[in-house]
Amino acid sequence: MNPPSGPLLAVDGLTVRLPVAHELRTVLRDVSFELKEGKALGLVGESGSGKSMTVRTIARLLPPGAEVSGQVRFDGREVFDLRGEALRKYRAGDVSMIFQDARAHTNPVRRIGDFLTEALRTNQKVTRKAAEARAVALLEEVGIHDPERRLRQFPHELSGGLLQRVMIAASVAVRPRLILADEPTTALDVTTQAEVMVILKRMQAEYGMSMLFITHDLELASAVCDDTVVFYAGQVVERQSASRLHHDPLHPYTAALVQARPEITHRAVRLPALPGHPTTAYEAPDGCAFAPRCPFVQEACRAGVPPLLRIGEQGDSRCLRMPELHGRLLAGVSASMPAGTSSSAASGEETL
Repeated sequence: MNPPSGPLLAVDGLTVRLPVAHELRTVLRDVSFELKEGKALGLVGESGSGKSMTVRTIARLLPPGAEVSGQVRFDGREVFDLRGEALRKYRAGDVSMIFQDARAHTNPVRRIGDFLTEALRTNQKVTRKAAEARAVALLEEVGIHDPERRLRQFPHELSGGLLQRVMIAASVAVRPRLILADEPTTALDVTTQAEVMVILKRMQAEYGMSMLFITHDLELASAVCDDTVVFYAGQVVERQSASRLHHDPLHPYTAALVQARPEITHRAVRLPALPGHPTTAYEAPDGCAFAPRCPFVQEACRAGVPPLLRIGEQGDSRCLRMPELHGRLLAGVSASMPAGTSSSAASGEETL
């Protein structure tokens, strides 16, 4: 069977406004990207930049009163046109979500076995015995020993690492075509994080699933994903391959993130820091949202929101000056960023 020619997921011009204090506030602005079948796409950016809101919009998990424009197409179908049985199938079989906090998304009064078998029994009409056998096999696949005993336990009896493995097992139980992974390793220690990511990447490859992977860790995105989308103030500011982004970024914000990463091969008294503070979508100024903090800003940058510009065959950038700055961003940003840890760029939220 030939693979589909078009993308599995296509997001085009997505804008989302949410009701806050009796007014609608913009949280996503003109977000566009594509994800092909079997590929992994990383979404990176500081807290509040719109990453989690994007995947929740794709999963149709927005709160009441949300106002949405633009398109989200899954396998050629408009997601916001799905109703009734079609929407249930989309949520229960086509798309699966791994949440950031596994403990907050498992029922504390239900056993692990109930959590793992519910979707199989409800949506695929599998018998209890067959569902439990499948659950045991899944727990073994994610590296959990004595799976029969684990099925009888409650969430509070498992460590954070084990519970996140259970969450991964539950997400792949119905063999979804797309996994939405919302920072699935944030609450784990480094060793457990590495083990969990190896399992997730292996299962994605084995089952041929696509994955949207949200992370603050640029190195992790490079190791796990084929391509990376960088968010700032509810917008996509850069799209390109995950491996190339580290040494040849296409937007000043991405270059600043790369420069602000600590490296074990270089000793630095203080990390470089961006001036100013992070901006949400509804607080963004007219023109380029990054203009107040950008070392390369010109008056033209404030005149209107820059479009995503194609930079050769490499990727896209929402920067008007990229054609002239391309290849010189890292050196230019490094020279312009003061050393210091008081700015938000040197904090855990923006060093990613």
